[in-house]
Amino acid sequence: MEQVATHYLWWIVALLLIGGEVILPGYFMLWIGIAAAAMGVVLLIVPEMGSLAQAIVFAAFAFVSCFAYWKLVRPRLDRVPPGNERLNRRGEQLIGQRYVLCEAIQNGRGKAKVGDGTWLVTGPDLPLGATVEVVGIDGTTLRVKAADIG
Repeated sequence: MEQVATHYLWWIVALLLIGGEVILPGYFMLWIGIAAAAMGVVLLIVPEMGSLAQAIVFAAFAFVSCFAYWKLVRPRLDRVPPGNERLNRRGEQLIGQRYVLCEAIQNGRGKAKVGDGTWLVTGPDLPLGATVEVVGIDGTTLRVKAADIG
């Protein structure tokens, strides 16, 4: 093992960690892998660094890289552009919209035509063809009220 330069070992560790991130995504091993790669670069420049010093510098690099992810990268990834707050929550996008009943609401349950499909609705008893306004959502069922026509 002495024939292999130590900086190559750090780069192999970096590749293993980054590969592990690909298999088990979570953004954690990626940053530790980046720290290991940086440690390989440091050892390329300072090859006589001892094992204890390597461990300390690696721990510092790992801490700094994880901190940089947490404070700089993660907030940018979590940011939702204005107007897209409900992008992947289709039911919530329907709140405030008006639809026509394709099945009368009887005993508090019916169906409304939404786009090219139908959704279950709950609300006051209303006849077939009545216009309703969505006021909320419970799972895949829309809560509706009679729409004010005017």
